[in-house]
Amino acid sequence: MGKSEAAKVFGRLGVPVFDADAAVHRMLAKGGEAVEVVARSFPEVINDGAIDRRRLGDRVFGKGNELKKLEYILHPLVGKARNKFLRLAGASRARVVVMDVPLLFETGGMAGYHAVVVVSAPHFVQRSRALRRPGMTKERFASILQKQVPDHLKCRQADFIVFSGLGKRSALINICKILRMVRAGLVLRGKLRLKGQRSA
Repeated sequence: MGKSEAAKVFGRLGVPVFDADAAVHRMLAKGGEAVEVVARSFPEVINDGAIDRRRLGDRVFGKGNELKKLEYILHPLVGKARNKFLRLAGASRARVVVMDVPLLFETGGMAGYHAVVVVSAPHFVQRSRALRRPGMTKERFASILQKQVPDHLKCRQADFIVFSGLGKRSALINICKILRMVRAGLVLRGKLRLKGQRSA
């Protein structure tokens, strides 16, 4: 069970989930709001009115300036989608939401959340999962890992850890416990609360 699958479990438990990767996929699909602007900067990645994500990945892989250009295009659009999701969740009076976002630790975004959950897996499991993705190579996987905060450091900074290498049943039990604690208000960013303790 990876990060996205864990987010889906929260969704099945009735929690609204914002999937940043899925939002980007919609933006790059035919008719998506990012297609035209991405195509202007990377015209060779357009295919039948949509952005060919594999071709786009090849285009920016290992090229810092090109990657920054793509991020400059996509990040504001993802932020807009995120804000719309939060408005709708607030309007529906959702008590808890889950934000499934990549590079949270790398961008220093932890402070914007009440609790941070890390889905941790042994390196060989991460590698096996990654190499099953279309267009992923050993070289690209190694490059991605170099740019990420190591798993053990993420776990040290997290409020909760789901050890996905222990099997789906264990992960499901862990997620249910996390959700109960968050709904009960027993969590502050960086520490657990005792019942009756007031927020800082």
